[in-house]
Amino acid sequence: MRCHFVLMFLAASASPLVAETPRVFPAGELPADSRLGELRTLNSYFPFTPVEDRQQWSQRQAEIKQRILISQGLWPEPTKTRLRATIHGRVVHDDYTVERVYFQSIPGHYVTGSLYRPKGKQGPFPAVLCPHGHWRDARFYDAGDVAARKSVASGAERFVNAARNHIQARCVQLARMGCIAFFYDMTGNCDSIQIGHRPDKSDHLDLSEHWGFLSVQAELRLQNMMGLQTWNSVRAIDFLLELSDVDSKRIGVTGASGGGTQSMIIAAIDDRITAAMPCVMVSTSMQGGCTCENAPLMRIDQGNIDIAAAIAPRPLGLTAADDWTKELETEGYPELQNLYAMLGHSSRLTAVFNTHFPHNYNHVNRTVMYGFFNRHFGLGFDEPVLERDFELLSKEQLTVWNDEHPAPSGSDVGDLHEVTLLGMATQDSAERLSALIPNAAPGLKEFQSVVGKAWEAILGRRLDQVGEVEFADTREVPHGGFTLTLGQLNHVAAAEQLPAMTLRNTGGSQKGVVVWLMDAGKSGLLEDDKVIAPVAKLLNEGYTIVSADLSGQGEFLSNDDQLDAQRMWYQRDGSKGWERFSGYTYGYNHSLFVKRTHDVLSLVKYAATISSNQRTHLIGLDRTTGPIALAARSQVADAVDVTLVDLDGFQFSQLTRPDDPMFVPGSVKYLDVAGLLSVCAPHIVSVAGLSDPSVAVQVFAAAGASESLRIVDRKELDLMLERLSP
Repeated sequence: MRCHFVLMFLAASASPLVAETPRVFPAGELPADSRLGELRTLNSYFPFTPVEDRQQWSQRQAEIKQRILISQGLWPEPTKTRLRATIHGRVVHDDYTVERVYFQSIPGHYVTGSLYRPKGKQGPFPAVLCPHGHWRDARFYDAGDVAARKSVASGAERFVNAARNHIQARCVQLARMGCIAFFYDMTGNCDSIQIGHRPDKSDHLDLSEHWGFLSVQAELRLQNMMGLQTWNSVRAIDFLLELSDVDSKRIGVTGASGGGTQSMIIAAIDDRITAAMPCVMVSTSMQGGCTCENAPLMRIDQGNIDIAAAIAPRPLGLTAADDWTKELETEGYPELQNLYAMLGHSSRLTAVFNTHFPHNYNHVNRTVMYGFFNRHFGLGFDEPVLERDFELLSKEQLTVWNDEHPAPSGSDVGDLHEVTLLGMATQDSAERLSALIPNAAPGLKEFQSVVGKAWEAILGRRLDQVGEVEFADTREVPHGGFTLTLGQLNHVAAAEQLPAMTLRNTGGSQKGVVVWLMDAGKSGLLEDDKVIAPVAKLLNEGYTIVSADLSGQGEFLSNDDQLDAQRMWYQRDGSKGWERFSGYTYGYNHSLFVKRTHDVLSLVKYAATISSNQRTHLIGLDRTTGPIALAARSQVADAVDVTLVDLDGFQFSQLTRPDDPMFVPGSVKYLDVAGLLSVCAPHIVSVAGLSDPSVAVQVFAAAGASESLRIVDRKELDLMLERLSP
């Protein structure tokens, strides 16, 4: 064990309990902690989180939106650059036109698609975004004549052409109804050729510099394929609103499967969407299997029902099929009905459950969608609105790239483009966050609302959100003037259980409580059957010491060993690069670092019950517990008085593996440990081992609390510990 103090030995002889590693549970028995169970995955159960009233919904809605934005690297919003849109190659039909479109969502990165417009009608027109799912070559898709005729025969479709490409069919019909429909390519599909959709190999871009997606450095910055795709959707709305014939008050979105994911996400985060119909996707079951549907942090404490609901009370439409959505009618939809009724807009929720059809966006369901937009956009058609046949356009008629408009090539495609794209994203994010670092009090609020809220979402729990904690004594041992008590610290609501220990001096008045964290867990407070020197000194001064094995420490391990890696969940067999995306794990589960932070919050909550009129202090003096102590300090408000931390040079940016026990998605984006320290302002924190404290110094100064932040070396920190006073 690393300790900078000379050990003080107790005069009394050690009891057998203390001579051994102090245990709460018998050897081989693990705590009854829910987090030791199976990891949550995209196939877990995700019920809607109910709310009681409109005010509670408003708060919950904001939390859902914020978590989506943070998870996809869009918090704060990236800089919007010129779209430089090109529209060309118009094809004219009797009552609609089709044009080829490309624009730059990010400088040098193109969104491609087809623009369907009404012909012979007077605008401005409502507009509908039409993202597609994982239908192969969706905009150019052709199911073939045999499959199309089977669809017609089954009643799924009315016309062969629509059965051959149902996405073209919906765009044509929307245009015939007086809407502008923009059908844009999913990343890596059709004309979107600059980056592959799901790379089989990614290790060659998992670098400390000049990295690509699916790398550790990207995930530490929340740079992911879903975020790029969502940003493309945001910019697609921008593109539509640049068109003179678009009605900005009537912007819709609809898609199925992966296109349903895109639809519910953009509707949740962008208030410019006034009506959304995500089809055959929203359910309490499977949440989406692709990297374009997953992001770290996104589905912690929320699922697709919550995300789809985030549009409320704006109009929402849903469909189900004989797939993972087949139980929607009884699982999820009733809760949505209750929500819309509570908000006073029951008529704005639409759903059909045609579960006799397989996964689809067939004519039966498209007809419901046409009625949905007809009503909410005031199009004036009698219902049901039925499709007419149309001319299916070929790839050659739709592709945006030709001799006059050449496709990206060279360094604008492949690995070089991917690395360049993430380099620009990194620089832009750094500039946006740097601009938020306050020079004076007026800027502090915005910094806290962005960086503070981001860390709050990452850490996932504040002290005021910690429910009841109970300490159940298992044994108490008087020892050399000190009393060592072992017990189970239970966070009742979360079903979390810590093997915990308290130490107190049985004589004299009690001065306060110290929550002391050790890399080795609670056993680190003892060495060679004695209490370590700094702890003994504080005990003699009248402090009660509280410690525990945090998640993955001590009695959480069957052999009391050190934990070398976090558990990960992979898609399929994990043999391909995209299957090992950390979003499949951290999109549904807190990282070990965050779980340990939650444990510290439980310890702080318990410390307050020991004596309500005594001060509580927090100490973490090694490379593991120093950052964890900072994380906990940031979420406890006034419950902790003095915090002493030694980071020992730790930076999240140094991590090289997503399964590292210290790995935290988004930690580097939000200014690393300096950012974590900054959001502790204005509370008293003394820190050693931080190489560049400038950001924190500036934030504490803006908070009028310069004297509360003490950047020291380890020797000074040890002296502060001996005094343990502000």
